[in-house]
Amino acid sequence: MSGTTTPVSEIPGQSARADSTAADTGTDAPKSAGPSASPWWADAAAVVGGGALIALHGSRLGQWVVDDAAITFAYARSIDEGLGPVQQAGAAPVEGYSNPAWLALLVAGRRLGLFDHRAVFGVPDLILYPKALGLLCALGTLVAVACAARRLVVRSWLVTAAAGVLLGANVSFVAWTFSGLENPLYACVATALAAVLVRAVTAGNLLGRGPAAASGLLALVAALTRPDGAVLAGVYPLLLLLTMRGGPVGPRVRAAALGTAAFAVPYALFLGWRLAVFGRLVPNTAVAKAQEVPDAELFGRTTGELLTFAGWPAVLVATALVGIALTRRGMPRTALAAVVLPLGLTLCAYGVLEPDWMGMHRFATPVWPLGALALALAAVGLAERGGPRPRAAVAVALSATLLLSWSAQREAAAEFRAKPTLPMCLVVNRDGVVFNTYADRLGIKDGSVLLPSLGGTLLTSGLKVYDLAGLTEPRIADALAAGDAEGLRTYAFRELRPTFVHAVGVWADKTGMKAPRLTAEGYLPLYRTADGGGDWVRADAVRHPERLGPLRAWADRAVPAAYESGRHRCGDVLRPGQSIDRTIDHP
Repeated sequence: MSGTTTPVSEIPGQSARADSTAADTGTDAPKSAGPSASPWWADAAAVVGGGALIALHGSRLGQWVVDDAAITFAYARSIDEGLGPVQQAGAAPVEGYSNPAWLALLVAGRRLGLFDHRAVFGVPDLILYPKALGLLCALGTLVAVACAARRLVVRSWLVTAAAGVLLGANVSFVAWTFSGLENPLYACVATALAAVLVRAVTAGNLLGRGPAAASGLLALVAALTRPDGAVLAGVYPLLLLLTMRGGPVGPRVRAAALGTAAFAVPYALFLGWRLAVFGRLVPNTAVAKAQEVPDAELFGRTTGELLTFAGWPAVLVATALVGIALTRRGMPRTALAAVVLPLGLTLCAYGVLEPDWMGMHRFATPVWPLGALALALAAVGLAERGGPRPRAAVAVALSATLLLSWSAQREAAAEFRAKPTLPMCLVVNRDGVVFNTYADRLGIKDGSVLLPSLGGTLLTSGLKVYDLAGLTEPRIADALAAGDAEGLRTYAFRELRPTFVHAVGVWADKTGMKAPRLTAEGYLPLYRTADGGGDWVRADAVRHPERLGPLRAWADRAVPAAYESGRHRCGDVLRPGQSIDRTIDHP
């Protein structure tokens, strides 16, 4: 961020014709001496201030980490302990995660002793480390915003500050930044890609080897962070196509080929490794979630819900400002296009994905910083290039956008803070600890459990775990994708033969794991729910039937207690075998 000089064509009042010509041809105006952007310390202060807002909002979620994140935690533990990419010791390799780049950061943290070892100031590092990574990624995102802004406007700190406020007030961005999942890394990489392309455009080096290779490699990291991140591989070639206004085609073709190769070659090698190790070209999680072929109805419904969440008045104001900036002569239109293109592609990727059960628009995380960057650049750029009245109008429009967006999300934010998506600690206490206790009190050794809530269970269960949701069970994933509930049950009862079964709510309905079928397959109830599901044990595994009555009485007390208070804390260190009888740090 330090020592950057804004090209003369992109400074208000300096050679508007040169800037317009550069935007139309896809090259940059020649560099020459001009007014410097904000001092580096102003941008640094804006980055720190925005990070503080994001951290403050995130702190209101307490120690919440979503349970799905703990699946990757379990894989990180296995890899660091030399077991390979398996969910727990003794399991076969299955790609039950979809975020290998994020997984690599967790493995590195565990190897360095920063993750899955201890508590720090009363906070387990299993929770603290991924949240710290999330905050670092959020700061990296704001640094990328500042770097892009310093190439385009004089008051770059205003762009960074506005983006920080927008992101700090956005409950979707904040929640998934501190969820323990890979979302903040994806958002950071997407914003960094936009900053690299803005710099290349303003430096007149869009066709250079450096920007081409960097664009491809950043898209590669995005694709290894989330499967839909592969859409960013299209940003650089599309920008080259968009800026084509005559001149030789050869350099553009070579640049596009280099950018594409920087992404495609290592990604193809990764796919080959995936196929050799796991036997699939896509993560097993993608099969289990049964993503359908996207259509216009799905795209319209999904994106419409996202824009409604952001607040339609705010969306319209923001779209108007960005549209004006892209069409006004004298504005750095090509550089703005370098931000709008990844924004559009990530929005399209979000629109074609099936809605996520976790809610709060989890897959939209990169849309928020790219949208904030585009809006803030357009607003500050227009203000710097206009007179007093246009500046006032832009200031009012930007302030209104901030206020309207915050107002639209306020209720959703309060609801999410009160009841965040499936906390890891709830699953630890409800499933991991409870089923370990069942096994201990029944005297069952080397048992197994089939259940849909996996993350916290893998971290604490002393049992062999089978995933009813199919994320780490290829046969179950195939059955779910095919809608074959009977085939799923046949596989579960004839081949897996789990000692314990847990299915409630939607998973009891979806799989048919309810009282009539479980009773017919020789299972006895330990804890019953009103929907016909609950906790069951295979009758022939019970060597001491007289223990069932006291165990059921215990479960009637312990399971509701876990639902009520078990979501907030689950111990300083999580290890397989934790149970009521072996530990005291549980509800």
